[in-house]
Amino acid sequence: MSKDITLVVMAAGMGSRFGGLKQMEPIGPNGEVLLDFSVYDAVKAGFTKVVFVIKHAIEADFKEMVGKRIAKRIKVDYVFQETDSLPDGYICPPDRTKPWGTAHAILCCRDAVKEPFAVVNADDYYGRSAFVEIAKFLQSDPEDYCMVGFRLINTLTENGYVSRGICETENGILKSVTERTKISDCKYTEDDGKTWTELAPDTIVSMNLWGFNTDFFGYIEKGFKAFLDEKIYTPKSEYYLPSVVSELIEKGEKQVKMLVAEDKWYGVTYKEDKQMVVDAIGKMINDGLYEGI
Repeated sequence: MSKDITLVVMAAGMGSRFGGLKQMEPIGPNGEVLLDFSVYDAVKAGFTKVVFVIKHAIEADFKEMVGKRIAKRIKVDYVFQETDSLPDGYICPPDRTKPWGTAHAILCCRDAVKEPFAVVNADDYYGRSAFVEIAKFLQSDPEDYCMVGFRLINTLTENGYVSRGICETENGILKSVTERTKISDCKYTEDDGKTWTELAPDTIVSMNLWGFNTDFFGYIEKGFKAFLDEKIYTPKSEYYLPSVVSELIEKGEKQVKMLVAEDKWYGVTYKEDKQMVVDAIGKMINDGLYEGI
């Protein structure tokens, strides 16, 4: 019998990034959004529950536009990432409006997630193979963690720059992730385009698809308290998930197995990307990949 595994979907930042839930515009022919296809793939791969991390401000819209539909396919739970969701003894500064970051979003799931879990962004399309790979890893009851990376060439857009975490690996183990914030056509610049550095098209990059077991919550909580002690009064400070993982790797406390998905990643980074994504998803539906969605 397969082991229960959970999909954690980070969606709390949606309203602030796009203004309301505009990025939840329909992609599929019957009003489906990218998240519908990710959950479909996750269920096929063996995930047994979805936990959405959202804010109370978008709760009603999110449940109406997405949650109710997904709840027909898989068990659904909600947790809320708010600026005042802090450990005992810490008080949120009154002028704080920005969420505390992706690692804090995962920490908010501590009471809802009791089994190995994957973490994804709500507005990315990862493809079937990515969920199959990470589900197999999580169902093996691992002591360590994993990341599913993508080939750089499969994550680019023709409509502007992208930001990607460049992964360094050794013998299938993740060693580091270096953020490059301006990548175009397999080249990156750090001086606003004066010079460019080539990247191999098959370079593995992070698209924030991680796999953890529940001991990760303890590491996050400890690190979050240290973060708050230093930066609680810095208005735009954020506690990032990759930073927590990188610190565990550097200290030798955890290994992160590097899995690789060969599917193309899709996302609407720029408004001009939407039609390309609609066309690609439409072809997959016509090819029978999402029968019954």
